[in-house]
Amino acid sequence: MRISEEISQKLMAVFSPRELEVVDDSKSHRGHIGFKEGEETHFNVKIRSSQFKDQSRIERHRSVHDALGAELLSRIHALSLDIAE
Repeated sequence: MRISEEISQKLMAVFSPRELEVVDDSKSHRGHIGFKEGEETHFNVKIRSSQFKDQSRIERHRSVHDALGAELLSRIHALSLDIAE
């Protein structure tokens, strides 16, 4: 399974978001540290869920990282998060 699919599945299961967009932006980072030809390394995630209500920005980021888990995060070089209620 592709990393982008794993990200989507885990976030859908935990947050039941009304909006979720996971973009593999790896090719835009060709030549940068962490880029690996043919691999998924850099992601942009936009997620909207009522579960983020009353959470600070840091709490939202932590909850997404917790949902993804250490094993999956260890395979990602860069993760940009756009999180809102």
